[in-house]
Amino acid sequence: MKDLSSKAEQRLSYTLLVLPAVLFYFSVMAFPTVFSVVLSLTNYNGGKIFGNPEIGFAGMVSYLKTFKDEYFYLALKNNMYIVGVSVFGQIPLGFALAYILSRGLVRGCDFFQSMVYLPNVISTVVIGILFQSFFLNNNSVYMEIVRFFNPAAEYTLSSNPMLPILIVILWMYTGMYVIIFLANLQKIDTSIIEATKIDGANEFQSLLYIILPALSGVLVTSAILAISGSLKSFDLIYVMTQGGPARRTNVLSIYMYDKAFKGAPNYPLANAISTIMVAISFILIAITKVVEKRFGGKE
Repeated sequence: MKDLSSKAEQRLSYTLLVLPAVLFYFSVMAFPTVFSVVLSLTNYNGGKIFGNPEIGFAGMVSYLKTFKDEYFYLALKNNMYIVGVSVFGQIPLGFALAYILSRGLVRGCDFFQSMVYLPNVISTVVIGILFQSFFLNNNSVYMEIVRFFNPAAEYTLSSNPMLPILIVILWMYTGMYVIIFLANLQKIDTSIIEATKIDGANEFQSLLYIILPALSGVLVTSAILAISGSLKSFDLIYVMTQGGPARRTNVLSIYMYDKAFKGAPNYPLANAISTIMVAISFILIAITKVVEKRFGGKE
């Protein structure tokens, strides 16, 4: 009887400890997500306050409108550019810098570590305004540098307006992955690496057969962070371009914002876009997990 009583008390204590976190999760994360999906299946556009009819079921109408809109595919393409730069730019570059710092291949490691991470502590709005003045007009700092070498040069970034944004994103978030990899590289026993060198392995072989397998789980986690962060990109792009020129720098989050809050509100369409964003995120993360299993990732 005492064992049953102690188990019941243990279950009750666990329940009381977990309950606040569960309630918080459902109220802040789960409920808004489910409500967004439900709203995307209705015709609700603000109700009577906007002169619209009462809420009613509309099925997949909003999703069909989204998939027929050419600007949706433009925004999706731009998001995929950001995902590509994040996964195949920030993570490899962050790992390379972390490896150089952890192995002491340069002097002043603490200084370089601080400088690489510095963009993460600066407001995104400040960075957006800074690089807007640096890149995005005919009298920008970038054009002044170009004209120093070629006085007849004209502003050319308008032909590929996503390029400055991708450069800023690469510069801004690489430092976060440097810190993540640096912290995990320091957990690897240096005696193992030294033993491989005694056995005749060079630096590249130690990296390939010892360090990378040990960090495979961290690489997968970093990829998931990069994907989720890329799909919700909003503030930096909105400050720099607001989706222009001619919506050519639109991403899904700005596309959703425009449908919900600019002009006549279309909340079902905006919520359909957000649901599609979540679905894309799950698909990309699932692909990442498949790759992890294929190449033997370790947590």
